[in-house]
Amino acid sequence: MATQEITSKTAAPGGGEQGLTGAPHQAVPGSTTVPGRTGATEPAATRGKTSIADVVVVKIAGTAAREIPGVYDMGGGLSRTIGAVRDRVPGGRPNVGRGVKVEVGERQTAIDLDIVVEYGVPITDVAHDVRENVIAAVERITGLEVVEVNVAVNDVRLPDDDSSDSAGETRVE
Repeated sequence: MATQEITSKTAAPGGGEQGLTGAPHQAVPGSTTVPGRTGATEPAATRGKTSIADVVVVKIAGTAAREIPGVYDMGGGLSRTIGAVRDRVPGGRPNVGRGVKVEVGERQTAIDLDIVVEYGVPITDVAHDVRENVIAAVERITGLEVVEVNVAVNDVRLPDDDSSDSAGETRVE
């Protein structure tokens, strides 16, 4: 679940910022902070700062990419193998961030995706749809401008990749 940190701040002696506890407010590592304004005369919605962690953008982008028909899985070979084992462990949850890398700045983000597509789907169409869906979701949910989404197709899933040997039939007796 994505969370946003909203912090009210007051002027500290010496010109710094303090949180409500009086301690100096520290930026969360791996997050972007959208500065707000202070003072009772400012609109309530602009008082304070909003921090969005990198992992939030990773999860949004991963979920949006998986929504596209033709995307079978995400991540490189080793990442998918480890993920498959992890998914089979009781109580384990799928890693929606697998195959997603992001760079997040103050107002912009860039996203790299590693995907596996289903055999037979037009790869350029899938990449286009993934790109559009990821950009729309990240910009709508976070308010960050997505400057680029790079899609790397690492593998194709063939129809017979997961099927067993024709219900146990063998060619020789």
